[in-house]
Amino acid sequence: MTTGTPDPRQIDTGVAHPARVYDWLLGGKDNYPVDVAVGKMLPPEARDGARQNRAFMHRAVAWLAGQGVDQFLDIGSGIPTEPNLHQIVQRVVPSARVVYTDNDPLVLRHAEALLTGRPEGATDYVQADVRDTGTIIERARRTLDFDRPVALSLIALLHFLGDDQKPGTLVADLLAALPSGSHLVLSHASSDIYPELSAQVTEEYAKGGIKLAFRSRSEVLRFFDGLELVDPGLVTAPEWHRGAQAPEEEGSGIYVGVARVP
Repeated sequence: MTTGTPDPRQIDTGVAHPARVYDWLLGGKDNYPVDVAVGKMLPPEARDGARQNRAFMHRAVAWLAGQGVDQFLDIGSGIPTEPNLHQIVQRVVPSARVVYTDNDPLVLRHAEALLTGRPEGATDYVQADVRDTGTIIERARRTLDFDRPVALSLIALLHFLGDDQKPGTLVADLLAALPSGSHLVLSHASSDIYPELSAQVTEEYAKGGIKLAFRSRSEVLRFFDGLELVDPGLVTAPEWHRGAQAPEEEGSGIYVGVARVP
């Protein structure tokens, strides 16, 4: 079963958007010249980071599905790039239910066309900003049962929120709606692994009108306050590979972690 909600907002092709820049970094075609201009100014390592992010997501949600988790809320889902999260988890649990959320109308256009899941399960799309946690939870309840565990996926999202937007509070609000046994799946660009590279990426995004807030390991760790980190804890993206073959060793400026709600 697949559902969708129409949204009347128009796509602004004159302003770069993180979801479309990310699509370009992954080699996608669903972007505009303004997004490509930002992407081309980034160092090659930015493409590596996008690929590492995506691969981590695949490994993490597949592992969770293998542990019996069958509900997923993916916020900041981005433009669909196969295999998508629902395709990964429904290979393991065909009846899995997945809700995607993003705030770019272009994502909505593709979500309605591409996010078709297994008939035993369900996929839905919520057009909303992560800062509107109330709307996200309310709309997600139409598809997900919040009396049972839900995996909350925040992949490469929080570093687009400055401290003034209180991302820690947003994460806490989302987690507060989830029952015991739920999980948080998170990735976040670092400020302290490759400081000069991080500064360069931040500067180039800023030229395109996109503000970044890369964080240190200790700052990222705070998003997991009150949760039980799954081994191997908070590590770089290639280092997290539970239940899967270890990827090739390579440097990464991306912190990742999976944690359980006690």
